[in-house]
Amino acid sequence: MGLLIKGEWHDQWYDTQKTGGKFVRSESQFRNWVTRDGAPGPSGQGGFKAESGRYHLYVSLACPWAHRTLIMRTLKRLEPHIGVTVVDPHMLEHGWAFTGNLGSDLDNINGHDYLHQLYTHTQPDYSGRVTVPVLWDKQGHTIVNNESAEIIRMFNDAFSSLTDADNDFYPEALRRDIDEINAFVYENINNGVYRCGFATEQSAYDEAFEQLFGALDELEARLARQRYVVGARLTEADWRLFTTLVRFDAVYYSHFKCNQRRIADYQNLGDYLRELYQVGGIQDTVNMTHIKQHYYYSQTTVNPTRIVPRGPALDFMAPHNRDRLDNTKKRKFA
Repeated sequence: MGLLIKGEWHDQWYDTQKTGGKFVRSESQFRNWVTRDGAPGPSGQGGFKAESGRYHLYVSLACPWAHRTLIMRTLKRLEPHIGVTVVDPHMLEHGWAFTGNLGSDLDNINGHDYLHQLYTHTQPDYSGRVTVPVLWDKQGHTIVNNESAEIIRMFNDAFSSLTDADNDFYPEALRRDIDEINAFVYENINNGVYRCGFATEQSAYDEAFEQLFGALDELEARLARQRYVVGARLTEADWRLFTTLVRFDAVYYSHFKCNQRRIADYQNLGDYLRELYQVGGIQDTVNMTHIKQHYYYSQTTVNPTRIVPRGPALDFMAPHNRDRLDNTKKRKFA
């Protein structure tokens, strides 16, 4: 784990002393948008028009944030239009690397050895964390965006004219509800597991732990009433939640000390997780080997022995019976 400081790489873990033992995630810095006509998006500069073959995605199969973008690429049938390079799951002293090991890739687009070189390729004096996903513009030789929440919306909307996929995961009528649940899930669950795992004070861990399981309990009750988190329709909110849930029992439960309950112990969340996993193409985006190798082997501050557990046995293909809720009505999130 490291970061760039004025373009120089430093192998440095998170500094939690300044935040009372709490893990605080830094914000993504590259915030340009690909749009249908190349006009500026909600942030950043314009000039990034949706075109087949122009853009490339750098991801880790272990990272839940990058996983979102792979899911949306699959659901929107963008595989022929947007290529992918997968980093090595072991993030060591040079950060994310292109090695070809463990089913990862070399960087055949730019010829770099490490992801941080892609950042300084774009901005030589860059300072900050080097994260995935990265959406790269092969035409402009630059990073377009490294914020997963924005990349999935680009895939959902800007690139729609390139495919025959007619699914919309951010429909206008549900946007307020989707944004509301996204904020709740991000703070308490997506980032909540990291707030547990990277805490360095008991009080910081306890606070994150209580918020995490309070939120999971709330979603368990919600999913007893309706099929998906915003009602009867799959939206981006479900996929943003899914990437944390699918890693929970194998990694976060033990590695991040999120051990009050497994997702398998929740009837509705467990069924819901299996239903999403069984959506066409999704299981191909889940690589449990990369997930476990990354967390247990890379994060020596949390797991200094680097022993990667062999379990647990997970069966995401078991029946889920979620279709019994097909006729539920959209309910306001409370």
